[in-house]
Amino acid sequence: MIKFNQMEIKFGDFTAVKDINLEVKKGEFFTFLGPSGCGKTTTLRALAGFITPSKGSIEVNGRDVTYQPIEKRGIGMVFQSYALFPTMTVEGNITFGLKENKWSKEEIAKRVKEVAALVNLTDEQLRKNVAALSGGQQQRVAIARALALNPQIIVLDEPLSNLDAKLRKSLRVELKRIQKKSGTTMIYVTHDQEEALTLSDRIAVFHNGGIEQIGTPREIYYHPASEFVTTFIGDTNRLSAEMIRRINEENPGAKLDPMDRIYVRVESVKEGVDPSRESEYYHLHARFEGEEFYGITTRRTFQVEGTEIRSVDTRSDRHMEKGEETMLYIHAGDFIWFKEENP
Repeated sequence: MIKFNQMEIKFGDFTAVKDINLEVKKGEFFTFLGPSGCGKTTTLRALAGFITPSKGSIEVNGRDVTYQPIEKRGIGMVFQSYALFPTMTVEGNITFGLKENKWSKEEIAKRVKEVAALVNLTDEQLRKNVAALSGGQQQRVAIARALALNPQIIVLDEPLSNLDAKLRKSLRVELKRIQKKSGTTMIYVTHDQEEALTLSDRIAVFHNGGIEQIGTPREIYYHPASEFVTTFIGDTNRLSAEMIRRINEENPGAKLDPMDRIYVRVESVKEGVDPSRESEYYHLHARFEGEEFYGITTRRTFQVEGTEIRSVDTRSDRHMEKGEETMLYIHAGDFIWFKEENP
C-alpha cells in the first residue's frame, strides 16, 4: 500500500535520511522506532507531505505522491501536541474537516456519531470545550478528528509521549482496538520500545538516518539483525572477554571465542534451574552487588571478573546480601552472537 523507494532527504550538506526502502501493507499497524535524531519523524513527515525527498519516491496504492500537496494525499495526522482548536467544542474539532470538505449536515451527524463511538467519546464530552478535557480525552479527540474523513492512512507522531505512564498504557490498548476495528493503516513514530512491541504488526528500527531492521515485534526482539538493535530493544548484557574466558574455564567443552561479541538478555540469565536440566546450561560463578524491586519482578546486578551482568527474577521474596557468592545459568541457545569477522 505504501512504498518508499530509495528515499533520501538532505538539509543542506546534512543527510537526515538515506536509502529508505520500505513497504507497508494495507491495514497494518507499522511503527518507526528509534532514538532521537535517527530519521523516523523525517520519514513520516515526508509521507505526510511536509518534506520533499532529495532523492527517491513515495507511493501510495501504486500512485506516486512524492510531490503531491498534503491535502491531496488523503492522510490523517495525529500530532504529539494534539493540535486541537482550543476555542472549539469536541464536536467542532471533529467536524471541522468534514465541513471544509463540504459534507452535508446529515453525513456529518452520522460520521460524528460513528467516530465518537469508535474512540469512546460520550455525547456530553462532544459538547464540551476541548480545554476542559484531560490529556487522554484530548488525544481521543485528535484520533477521532483524524478518523473523521475516513482516510486510508493515519500517521501518528509520538502521540502518547505527553501522557503519564499509566494513561499511556491504557491508551495503547485503546489505540490498537481502534486501529483494528477501523481497518485503517497506521504509521506510528516512537522512541519507546515498549509501545512499539505492544502495538505493532511490524516495526522498522531506525538508526543514523537508515533502517537497521524490519520485522515483527518477536523477530526484532528474538532475532536482532545488528548490535544496535540488540542493545536498543530490551535489556541486554554484553559478555566481556574475561567473562567468556571464565565460562570456558568453568564449563568443560565450552569453546566460546572471547573475540566474538556475545550478548544475552537479562531474562535469560537464570539464578536457578531445574536440577535435572543443569547440564544444558553454562554455569557462571558471580558475586551479588544489588537489586531493584519492581513488585512482579526483581532486577539484580552481579559481578563476574570485574564486569557487571544483570538478571531479572520473578522470585521477588528472595533475599541476598551484597557480596554473596552465587551461581548463574545461561543457555547457549539464548546467546545473541556477532562474530568478529562479520560485525
